[in-house]
Amino acid sequence: MLSIGIVGLPNVGKSTLFNALTKSKQADAQNYPFCTIEPNVGVVEVPDVRLAQLSSVSGSHKIIPTAIEFVDIAGLVKGASEGEGLGNKFLAHIREVDAIAHVVRSFESDNITHVHNKIDPKEDADIINLELVLADWQTVSKRLVAVKGKSKGVAAKELELERNFLERLFAHLETGKPARTFECSGDEQLIMRQLCLITAKPMMYIINVGEGGANESVVVEEGISHVYISAQLEAELAELSDEEAGEYMADLGIKKTGLDKIITAGYGLLDLLTYFTSGVQETRAWTVKQGTDAPNAAGVIHTDFIKGFIKADVAAWKDFVDHSGWVGVKEKGCMQLVGKDYLVRDGDVCYFHVAT
Repeated sequence: MLSIGIVGLPNVGKSTLFNALTKSKQADAQNYPFCTIEPNVGVVEVPDVRLAQLSSVSGSHKIIPTAIEFVDIAGLVKGASEGEGLGNKFLAHIREVDAIAHVVRSFESDNITHVHNKIDPKEDADIINLELVLADWQTVSKRLVAVKGKSKGVAAKELELERNFLERLFAHLETGKPARTFECSGDEQLIMRQLCLITAKPMMYIINVGEGGANESVVVEEGISHVYISAQLEAELAELSDEEAGEYMADLGIKKTGLDKIITAGYGLLDLLTYFTSGVQETRAWTVKQGTDAPNAAGVIHTDFIKGFIKADVAAWKDFVDHSGWVGVKEKGCMQLVGKDYLVRDGDVCYFHVAT
């Protein structure tokens, strides 16, 4: 399951956005810093119009969408890497997620206090980013000290690669640059993953524009995905039925919900795709990385399927719907019989043949 951590300064709309995305009231969204103490976690079904169409064709008894987990992490402040505010405890929570959604405030309000008493999205983003870099710098510093201590013994040559890598990464972080912009070789990438650095994680910016309308000219960092959302508007939509929300969005000229935008951005950040299984018992969505071969795609259903994989029937979801299921796609020549080397594509409907 994809996990996205929502971070930002206090009072930028993180908890309001979390409540809207998860349609819950569990995250306190009051007008004062640190109203979120423990991280709130919400699991949301990923909307996918293809599921209902596939289910209709297969006559499925149930539909099971894939899901995404949102983690609302307390507002960080300047000095968080050194324990200021609620610092280190919440930096630890960020290390556990797959990707980061960095919420930046771009709206004026007399009713919601800004911790710095001014609206400056770029400066706010820089404060949080620097704290995350400093936290990683401390992590790398500790690891480097440990490696240097060990390198005095018989394993000195084996540790040389790691020591050189850590020294270069240490210098990179010391300039205030995130770990994700640091170039490393294949062997070094394994060390990078073991460090679990916060700034090595994929990140998107969520620009909270308020209800007045999206100001999509706000760019806080080039080369990073930006999603423009009114957290307050999303909160209002969350209070409505699906039909009412659709009508309200149509009146406002909005085509995609904030959840849709964030999921699209999150899947893009992590190179994810969705494939389907569809039959009488259920139609279900499954999430895998781009470039996943058929046995490993089957493995998300059950790990035993990787070893037992024989072959798979595969059809594009639109062909599956247009030709009324497996019988139709076979008759029309739209079904492929694939082996272990096949790379699953977004929208594939798969039936795996597995040795038991």
